[in-house]
Amino acid sequence: MTALEETRRRAEADAKTYGYFLTPQPELLQGFLEGLKTNEDRYGYPLCPCRLTSGNFEYDRDIICPCDYRDPDVAQFGACYCRLYVNKQVYESRDLPEVPERRPIEKLQRAYTKTAVNQVAPKTEQGKPVAAQVPKPQSTVKKKLWYCKQCGYVVFREDPPYICPICKAKKELFAEIESSVELNG
Repeated sequence: MTALEETRRRAEADAKTYGYFLTPQPELLQGFLEGLKTNEDRYGYPLCPCRLTSGNFEYDRDIICPCDYRDPDVAQFGACYCRLYVNKQVYESRDLPEVPERRPIEKLQRAYTKTAVNQVAPKTEQGKPVAAQVPKPQSTVKKKLWYCKQCGYVVFREDPPYICPICKAKKELFAEIESSVELNG
């Protein structure tokens, strides 16, 4: 099995688990799968092929495919932001809806800032990169412990997930666990 076939198998298995389908447009599906595989090779995890990434796991955690926003997008619009995952109605109609970006602006800004800093490297007259100090991102990730009040799932991250991966409870059912112990991530 090739790496691209494995990427497809994982996406299909995940779609089936949640009652979704993969996009009905073959060329689009092929592009998404290639993007997921490229991102996995580049970063070590399958980042959303439709979004700008920083390359920093903590900044990108919410857009590892399937991203945190997939389930609310499919519930509201019939498809995720990329339109890789769709519901049965969209799959059968083959009419892909427009899905607005749900990712919070502060997370988008971190990705754009981090990516822009990494891609714009000054060069000498001979075209070689100049050794320069890369500025640190303006914000840091403040991770917290969150637990799902419905099933008890616990996660250590900046924000609670939009939907609990275990019981599908909404973000509002997560509560922060207060701790006097300093947690480093």
